[in-house]
This record gives sequence, structure tokens and C-alpha cells, in this order.
Amino acid sequence: MKKLIFALFTCFTLCGVNHGWAQTQKQPIEGAEATKSHYKALYYLDDSDAGRIAMTLRNMKSAMEDPRLAGKVEIELVVFGPGVAVYKKGSEYEGSLKELLSKGVDLRMCNNTMIHGNISRDSLYPFIKYVATGNGEIIIRGADGWVVIHP
Repeated sequence: MKKLIFALFTCFTLCGVNHGWAQTQKQPIEGAEATKSHYKALYYLDDSDAGRIAMTLRNMKSAMEDPRLAGKVEIELVVFGPGVAVYKKGSEYEGSLKELLSKGVDLRMCNNTMIHGNISRDSLYPFIKYVATGNGEIIIRGADGWVVIHP
């Protein structure tokens, strides 16, 4: 078995698999050109799944770090339904939320969810802002030309 593993490793190394991968990392990055002076994106989260929450926060951070969008993008996160888990005090997401907040991301919570879920504002982080309804926010922002993203 050791001989087989060694043979496969040698073959991959000699065939340039590692070399090919390294070269792709040095290739020019292509894609759409950011020709506008300002972009607006509304992310929404309606899921309490830890993987979905982490992916949404990571996607927002990635958008803000895209060199084409540097200084040109306005981002809002609206949360409703089970997504409220991301804003609950003591959650594992506090650091990520504060980092996004420090970069100008607007963090919003659906007040309708608060009422129907009998959730106290004291149970959420104090830096969260509120909207009447999450769906209403999506509709209004979308009609105003914001890109709506649901990772």
C-alpha cells in the first residue's frame, strides 16, 4: 500500500499537477468591470442553519473585499423568521457581525418576526436596527434597484 501511495504521489508530482495548480493561481483575474460609482446589495437571511448563516456572512465580507467594489458598495443584511438566530446575544456570530458593521454594513431585523415570535429586543445585540417587515424591505429595496441576494 505504501508503494502505491508513493507511486501515485510521484506520478502527480512529475506530471505537473502541482505545477499546473500553482500556475492557475497566477493567471489574471477576469470578470465583469465595475463601471458604476455605487452599487447596492441587500442580503437576506431567513434560516437558522449555522452553515447558511456562516455562508451569508462570508459572502457579504467577500463582496466588500472584492477590489472592483472597493469603496463602491453599500450592503444591508435583513433578517427574519428563524434567521433571528444570527442576532441573538451570545451567538457565535457576534465577531463577524461587528466586523461587517465596522465596514458599513447595515444590520436589520424584521419587527414582524419580533412580534409574532414574542422576541424581546433585549435578547438581540444592541447594534441591530429594525424594519417593519423583512419581506417589505426586500420589495422596497428591490424596486429601488438594489440587488437582492439570498445565499
